[in-house]
This record gives sequence, C-alpha cells and structure tokens, in this order.
Amino acid sequence: MDILKLNPVSPLVQQVLGANYEVKDASDAPIGAIVRSFDMHEYALPESVIAVARAGAGVNNIPCDKLAEKGVVVFNTPGANANAVNELVLSALLLGSRKIVPAIEWVKTLKGTENIGKQVEKGKKAFVGREILGKKLGVIGLGAIGYKVANSAIALGMEVLGYDPYLSVNNALHLSRAVEITNDIDELYKSCDYITIHVPYTKDNDKMISATKIAEMKEGVVIINCARGELVDNQAILSAIKDGKVGRYVCDFPCEELIGEEGVVLTPHLGASTPEAEDNCAVMAAQELKDYIENGNINNSVNYPRCSSPKTTAHRITICHLNKANMIAQFSGVLGEKHVNIENFINASRGDYAYSILDVNEVSDEIVASLNEIAGVIKVRVI
Repeated sequence: MDILKLNPVSPLVQQVLGANYEVKDASDAPIGAIVRSFDMHEYALPESVIAVARAGAGVNNIPCDKLAEKGVVVFNTPGANANAVNELVLSALLLGSRKIVPAIEWVKTLKGTENIGKQVEKGKKAFVGREILGKKLGVIGLGAIGYKVANSAIALGMEVLGYDPYLSVNNALHLSRAVEITNDIDELYKSCDYITIHVPYTKDNDKMISATKIAEMKEGVVIINCARGELVDNQAILSAIKDGKVGRYVCDFPCEELIGEEGVVLTPHLGASTPEAEDNCAVMAAQELKDYIENGNINNSVNYPRCSSPKTTAHRITICHLNKANMIAQFSGVLGEKHVNIENFINASRGDYAYSILDVNEVSDEIVASLNEIAGVIKVRVI
C-alpha cells in the first residue's frame, strides 16, 4: 500500500510502517498521506486516501472540515515535539530577560577596534538584564508542552501559575506540585512577570493577547509566543513595548510588522526544528496511520472522535458518519436483517461527526451496500 508524502519525512516512517507499505513522493492510488508544512487547502487529494497524518501538532495547513465531509480522518502528533518546544521556550525566557541578542550584535561592531577589553567593560552597562530566579511565570495551556515548560521553570527557581480549563488528568499527574493552578486567566495576566502561551489557535482565541488584556498585565511583562502568531495582537504588542508596558516580546513567528522592531525578539519557527522532534513526529504519525488502516482505530484525530478497540473477530466494519439520532439503530438493523451478530461495538462522536466500529464474524458486499445507503453515512470500510 502506498503512503503519499507531501513533505520530506524521516526514514523512520518506512521502518514503522513495514514491508506492506511504500512511502512515495507520488502515487496514483495512495491509501494514506503524511504531511508537515505543505499547504493542502488547494491541493487535490487523491480519492483513494482514507487518512492524512500531520507530523506535528498544528493543522492550519490542512482543510480538516472538508476532509471530514469525505470521511478522511486527519491525525496530528501532539506531544511528539514537546521537549523541543520546551527547550526553545526556556531559551526565550532568557532572551526576554537578558539583552543577549543586541549585546551579541554590539560585540560584532568591535572587531578591528582598539582596546576591546576596555570598550566591553564600558559598553556592557547598556545591556543590563534581570534574572528569572524568583520571578513568576504564567503558563497558558498545560498540555504536552505547557506542563513541561511549567515543570522546567519550577526547576529553574521560578514561581509558576498555570491556566488550563481543559487540563487532562494525565497532564495534571505530570505537573509539579509546586505549580499553582488558577481558573481565572485574568489573575494570571495581573500577577505574572512572564507569560507564555501554549494553546492551539482557533477562531475563538484569535488575538487573545489584546490591548485590553495587556492593560491588565504587570509593567515590563515579558510575553513569549511559541504557539501561533495569530494568538497575539501584534499592533497592541508594539504599542505596549513603546509605552514600556511590555518589556519584551519573544515570538517564533516572524511577520512584516514585527521584524526589526525594538523590544521584539523573533526566531524563524524553530519550535520543532530538531532532528529528534522530527523523528518523534514522523514515527507517531506513521503509527497513527498504520493503526487506522489496519485496525480502524482513531487516536489523536482533529476532525473525528477518538475511538479504538482491540479487534476481536475476523471482520471489522468501520463507519464514518454524521452525529445524528438513530444511526446506531440503523446499523444494527442492517446486520440483524442478515442474521449477523455484532460481537463488539464502540461508537464516539465529536461535533458534527461520529465514528463506529463493529466487530462481526461475517460480512458481505450486500451488507456494505445497505450501510452505505443509510442517510448520514459518509464512508464504510471493512477490515
């Protein structure tokens, strides 16, 4: 079976998939696709593709809703690049505290001049910074990356205040007991010396760091954004830097209005740019594709619900369908009419869409055809 790669990916993908798969740059009938940064919004995805795996967390480059309508499951790899982003955020804390970048640039101007040592001792006062020890860091979002950042900051001697209304039990168990949790994000804005953002971008949180929210923050606050550029109102940040309200803005998403501005430190989207992170993301993406193709299990999808179960019988029927009433009854009705017993059944929903797994001992083309005729069914697959 062919897996279409829309970007170069780690060779570990082929190792994970195994001999029954071939990872290709082009294919007439691939069963799945793996992507990193390639923009798929105007791309004509082959009709044979049943799943797309993004080797990374963000899926802004993928038309997830349109693919859901076609029964194409989109996966991402949350947490696979968490350590790489965590380490970049730690460097951002120091870049936001100490004037390291301008100091480095100034030192370059000394080449070829006399008495460099004296000039250094005289000029270094222009680059005085502050220490992070004992300062308070606000972490917005305590997912796979956020909880690592929080724990690392605790280890560096900072106080940490975390905010995440959707904090999972698993991530909560990983959090240091020294991390304080608040249910009021405004409390975080008002009390923290540093604020770092670790939430996915949605239309609902567009420019969540706005002029109004910045006005609530402490004087000289350092804001770190290694999540998504759209989460912050750039004009509000620039105005706040000029007013002294924001001490520094460290951002991993360069854009025209921020480049070259004083008080702004930009890196070129380096969050997951380590060979370790790229390998981790690629391996996780390949595992998700393989499990879905071979077993029909959905884990870490962004457009269909999490739904997985060990296969217990000779045949498994999987159904992508709309999340509407009476669907399950109709599925069991079709199988009942053919005197087929359902040995195991699992269903889950997410927004407008749902997914069902039915393990049976026998299945026919006639049963598949009848299931496909049910209004609201998008795709039926037999494994």
